Amino acid sequence: MHITGNATPTAGNLPARAASAPSADSTRIKSDVDAARNTALSALNNDRFRVMLEQIIDPRASGALMTMGADSNDSAATDLNTALSRYAENSE
Repeated sequence: MHITGNATPTAGNLPARAASAPSADSTRIKSDVDAARNTALSALNNDRFRVMLEQIIDPRASGALMTMGADSNDSAATDLNTALSRYAENSE
């Protein structure tokens, strides 16, 4: 096929796609969608998950979570490296 005057392919000059087996990408995507759907259904039917969602969407709880940030004057604040170091010590 030779395109004259127009380097951009259009619907009229694109090669027809063969109706073959699904590509590896489309198979992987379908598998990922199926896994996500199964996970969502499992979460919807899980009582512990439902209770947790009810707690975090409660306006009083979300307000409390917002104010839990560390204060710059808070001496109990721990930086990431200190937390990782303590975790490593406790994991031994």
